[in-house]
Amino acid sequence: MSRSTVSIAGAMMAGTLLVALTLPGQAGVPRADQKPAGVQPKAAAPAPTAALASIHFSPDEVNLTTARDRQSFVVQATYADGITRDITKEAAVTVANPALLKREGATFYPLADGTTTLAVKFGGQSISVPVKVAQATVQPPLSFRLDVMPIFMRAGCNTGSCHGAARGRDGFRISLFGFDPQGDHYRLTREMVGRRINLAVPSDSTLLEKSIGAVQHTGGKRFEASSELYQTLYHWIEGGAPNDDVSKLPKLVGVDLYPRAAVLDGKGSTQQMTLRARYPDGSDRDVTSLAVFLSNNDGSAAVSSDGLVTGGERGEAFVMARFGTYTVGSQFIVLPRGLKFEYPREPEASYIDKLVGDKLRKLRIAPSGMCDDEVFLRRASLDVVGLTPTVEEYNRFMNSTDPARRSKLIDELLERKEFSEIWVNQWAELLQIRSTNTVSYKSMFLYYNWLVERLSKNMPMDQMVQELLGPSGGTFKNPATNFYQTTTETLPLTENVAQVFMGMRIQCAQCHNHPFDRWTQDDYYSFAAFFAQIGRKGAEDYRETIVFNSGGGEVAHPVGGRVMAPKFLGGEVPDVAGKDRRVVLAKWLASPQNPWFASSFANRVWSHFMGAGIVEPVDDFRVSNPASNPELLEALGKHFTDTKYDLKALVRDICNSRTYQRATERNESNTGDERNFAHAQIRRIKAENLLDAISQITETKDKFQGLPTGARAVQIADGQSTTYFLTTFGRATRETACSCEVKMEPTLSQALHLLNGDTVNAKIKQGGVIQKLLKTKKLPEERLIDLYIRCLARKPTKEEIDKLLPNLAKAQAADQAQALDDLFWALLNSREFLFNH
Repeated sequence: MSRSTVSIAGAMMAGTLLVALTLPGQAGVPRADQKPAGVQPKAAAPAPTAALASIHFSPDEVNLTTARDRQSFVVQATYADGITRDITKEAAVTVANPALLKREGATFYPLADGTTTLAVKFGGQSISVPVKVAQATVQPPLSFRLDVMPIFMRAGCNTGSCHGAARGRDGFRISLFGFDPQGDHYRLTREMVGRRINLAVPSDSTLLEKSIGAVQHTGGKRFEASSELYQTLYHWIEGGAPNDDVSKLPKLVGVDLYPRAAVLDGKGSTQQMTLRARYPDGSDRDVTSLAVFLSNNDGSAAVSSDGLVTGGERGEAFVMARFGTYTVGSQFIVLPRGLKFEYPREPEASYIDKLVGDKLRKLRIAPSGMCDDEVFLRRASLDVVGLTPTVEEYNRFMNSTDPARRSKLIDELLERKEFSEIWVNQWAELLQIRSTNTVSYKSMFLYYNWLVERLSKNMPMDQMVQELLGPSGGTFKNPATNFYQTTTETLPLTENVAQVFMGMRIQCAQCHNHPFDRWTQDDYYSFAAFFAQIGRKGAEDYRETIVFNSGGGEVAHPVGGRVMAPKFLGGEVPDVAGKDRRVVLAKWLASPQNPWFASSFANRVWSHFMGAGIVEPVDDFRVSNPASNPELLEALGKHFTDTKYDLKALVRDICNSRTYQRATERNESNTGDERNFAHAQIRRIKAENLLDAISQITETKDKFQGLPTGARAVQIADGQSTTYFLTTFGRATRETACSCEVKMEPTLSQALHLLNGDTVNAKIKQGGVIQKLLKTKKLPEERLIDLYIRCLARKPTKEEIDKLLPNLAKAQAADQAQALDDLFWALLNSREFLFNH
């Protein structure tokens, strides 16, 4: 039988079935009648059975300013088992001075100026909430930006599928998500004068007639004539449809969504949300009725247009609210009603285990146990140095009786040069190191070697990034300047910097305010202004370019053409007068003042070792793509900062945790978990590491462009240089800064190449491993064990030995060579070899 007819999981040897190699975790889910540790039978519970732990009133205070102000509130109870419940209708809420405000349902309205308190009581517990009322009789005029524009967002009018589209809809266009309020006011009041807005008879305004379905409207009826939204539009038109004096208009500085988290007990459980906007003068405003509410998982926690969350199937959701340019969210966990659960007792090796455990307890998920020493040895070796352990390394580790052998192995691996090579390769992908029409091969090679030198010396990441972002000089003499040669256009460069060093995709804000994040067009072009003064000129060698600070050049906003001053993303406007703007940016970006640098880098490192980021994709930090464990992400970023951005210290923390060392086998409670690290992930080995591992195991050498024979694939400097194997297995082309460049998904082409291609077959013949093994005086069983350890870093099981050994023991020398050769090939084609587990 030819090898092309053999499945990737096994082979035929000497006419008999070899063995089906199975990945750990494939058969790890227990039967329905088996219960994992920590999980008990479910029982229905119509009411909370745990003791009441606390009650909370949201928001923390009530501030009412002017007659039009209001404040909705939520009272939430938290029980000892972590379950939360909306008790707004059940709690006793008493106003100390009822002359100051009145209550209608779950909303307070002002009556008179003054201060007082609320007494909130439930289940034997009580809290006091401060209240302040000011300008209770003042009726402020309606604002186009603060009162009218939010209605278009709330009703869905300015979305991309409606009038916010580039060409509008049905002859009417407004700015997408309201990024151009000045233009929107003009289009409403000056285009088709007297039709869209009828100042003489407001109710005849097309804007109002279509909104309530009085006339044909493609978007259908948006709200009732009796609604507050209609009344606001009506009174604004009745008052002359005025525009705002922007110089006197308070600017929104943030919004707060309450409650900040909830754990719902079963399908049908509800929780009302309330949203409050904040302004620079310290005032606030309830904007619940003007916000857009969304959920990233309607199946678990759906949210109504008014902010009422209803529990569904077991799971986790992030419920978001958008108002103005701000989007905020709260974490919701939905559990089966009355679920009984006890988290298994186990030691916590570090802060990582504690924070992962805290989240698993909330989710009622029991973690998998620890992986065995053989699995850990292979997993750590592949992750830290990109190679499988040799037979000698296997024997030394497995024969050790040192209880700290795992942590010592990690320390040994971190000191090997292959560790830095792994991260040089990672950075080369992020920085798009490749020869192009603008980057010569020599420049690229020097750039790569600059990266090798920094990482091999374990240079702190903040120092390396600052060197990378603020250099001047020739691309030969100062290779870091090639960063500004890889991408030469200002706006793509701006986007790359945000994505690589802050984990943010801000591309949307180039054309309009980001729909699901805080970034506006102003933020985008103010950040781009840092790169507006980069100068480039030729050097004596035509292949070299000199990068310098030109001292001139600005970025203009596409709406209105105003010049944008450089401003840090989410930060302040720095003083850049007479300074190289890139240097100013670099000092802020790679520092504790920038909260995203440490967290985003720690997230990338976490993803490398765990198979998924805490934020996933790793370069898509945004409000609407929340971290699966925000506390863990924050702690990793803080520890990374506290260790002066030491990469090895961060890796050591992760690899020494029980979370990293868990088995891939799943139990009943965590079988569906993919984001909370209750078990280890099964991960296909990255292209470069897989080729290097095959070459190492078969004792063969590869030749790559620009490198000596025997160099590893992970050492390839030029992104343009590749092989059929690397391309097939998804090596990054380094054409963009996106993490999606690396393809880790298994494909049919990969399987066919391993089975029939010239990589594995040729290397087995070239390396002569089987011939060397036959020359030893080892017994057939010892040769069998040797191949298993060499390929899989484990000894064969008794079942595997029983199936394979009889054929090896009775075979003649020539037949035994063929049998071992077939076994070698089968092991290298097995899923167990191709995946890190």
